[in-house]
Amino acid sequence: QVQLVESGGGLVQAGGSLRLSCVASGRIFGGAAMGWYRQAPGKEREMVAGFTSLGTTNYADSVQGRFTISRDIAKNTVYLQMDSLKPEDTAVYYCRGLFFNTGAIYWGQGTQVTVSS
Repeated sequence: QVQLVESGGGLVQAGGSLRLSCVASGRIFGGAAMGWYRQAPGKEREMVAGFTSLGTTNYADSVQGRFTISRDIAKNTVYLQMDSLKPEDTAVYYCRGLFFNTGAIYWGQGTQVTVSS
């Protein structure tokens, strides 16, 4: 079993910054492709940023140049640095992991990000 726990959400004014963290624990040997998704009220969950199995990164067009995903493998942690935040970035942000040893996908519980105008 794998657990993903997010933190770092909150309320910020437009133009501000937040950094989200996601710590993985449990049976996580063998590596994983980690990513961040978000879901705004009334909308479908969408990919924000992620690592591929090759370790490269990809971003949604809407956050390209403003958000940065990074990771600390030794700490089993992935981060999402969010700069120049906009009200339309308001959503619940979820950490997602595809773990190579089992092929299973796990989600965190989500953390709320609210950007005021």
